[in-house]
Formats: sequence, C-alpha cells, structure tokens
Amino acid sequence: MATSTLLFAGLCAAAIGLILGLIGGGGSILTVPVFVYVLGYPAKEAIAMSLPVVGATSLVGAIGHWRAGNIQVRVGLAFGVVAMAGSFLGAKLAAYIAGPVQLLLLGVVMLTSATLMLRSSLKTPTVGDASTVRERSVPAIAAVGFAVGMLTGIVGIGGGFLIVPALVVLGGVPMKPAIGTSLLVIAMNAVSGFAGYAGTVVVDWRVMGLVTMVAMAGIVIGTALVKHVSAARLKLFFAIFLMTVAVFVLYQNRGALFAA
Repeated sequence: MATSTLLFAGLCAAAIGLILGLIGGGGSILTVPVFVYVLGYPAKEAIAMSLPVVGATSLVGAIGHWRAGNIQVRVGLAFGVVAMAGSFLGAKLAAYIAGPVQLLLLGVVMLTSATLMLRSSLKTPTVGDASTVRERSVPAIAAVGFAVGMLTGIVGIGGGFLIVPALVVLGGVPMKPAIGTSLLVIAMNAVSGFAGYAGTVVVDWRVMGLVTMVAMAGIVIGTALVKHVSAARLKLFFAIFLMTVAVFVLYQNRGALFAA
C-alpha cells in the first residue's frame, strides 16, 4: 500500500476523531468509506475493521466524559447490553448480505444522519432540558438499542445520531450526559459487532491499528478544543459534507438496487 494512501487515510482518521470529540458523534460513520474508498478494502472487511476503530475511539471519548461527570453509567450499561445483542446478531446476519447491499444501506444511514444533523444545526435545541425530560420507557429504549446494535453489526456505524435522541427522549437523560453515555454504548456495540465478524473476514491488523491510534489521538484533541469551536456551525458544515459522501456511496453501489 502506497505511503501517500496511508498518509491520507491517517488524515481522515484524525478528522474522524476530531469530529467525535468536537460534536459528540457523527464522525465514526465515515470510517467504512475510508477503508473502502481510500484504502481499497472490500466492504465486509472494511465494516469489520471499522468496528475496533469506532469502539476504541468512542471509549477514549467516554473516559473523558466520565471524568467530567457526563456519563450515566447504569443507563449506558443497560442500553449497551441490549445493543450488543443486536450488534452481534447483525454481524452474523451480514454474512448473508452482499457487500454492495451493505454499502447501499450505509449510504442511506449516512444520508439520514446528515439530515438529522443539518436540522439540529439550524434550530435551537429544545430536547434534553430538565423541564422536557419524560418518564423512562424501558421497552422503547430496549427496542431502539437493539435496532441500533443491528445497524452497527450490518454496516459498521456507531449509531450515536440515534442513541443520543433515544437517551434524551426515551431515557430521560439530559443532553450532555446523553452524549457521553452514547459513547459508552458505541464502544460496547463495536466490541460485540467485531466479535460477530471474527473468523468470517480477513483483518489487516496493522492498518486497522494505525487508523485506530490516529483516530484516538484525534478525539483527545477534539475534546480539548470543544470549548473553542462553534458546535452548531461545525455540525452544519459536517452535515453538508456527510450528505456529499452519502450520495457518492449510494451512486457507487446503485447496482445493488437492481441485483437479483
């Protein structure tokens, strides 16, 4: 693999970590496209290798939030256990789904994430305020956790754009702790999903390790810079960029729509 390709992939990994640190989610959804379209790995290998990157980076972010008192550990563990079951099952089911179909699903998820992020950046947030907290709905939280886990296993995403609203609206968790708690859930999800892929794909441990280390460094820097950056403006620009990448991924895998 060319040195220039690895350097560019490293820059992308740093950006993924930075975005996770600055806005609490969204960046990890770019990990699979980096492995596929920058490093040239097949879809299934890329999805499997993305999970340790997403998990380790999220864990570093979660530790920072825990130190700041922004994690509700009991809620996160309860949500995460259900999500882990979904993630493991999703990874096992992925063996029966063609790689282009997985990437097509990823494109749809990316487009959805970008749309939600764009909407949140253009309006004043109202969820997460103590006055709007509702009573916890355990069955609904479990259902969302399982569904997010399935997505993690099938397309290799963290799912923070779904976990945070679920924790806020259904779990009664204020916004800041919801962001920190979501990182804990994502880390748990990723471990389970990677276990589900074990033995079914070939993993390039060297490249995966390099990307993981750079992304972890990025989230440390992003967390340190969060007080100096406008999260709303960053979300706006990142949402537009994410939409562009989503359209590219959908176009590249459009043939999956017509496959028998």
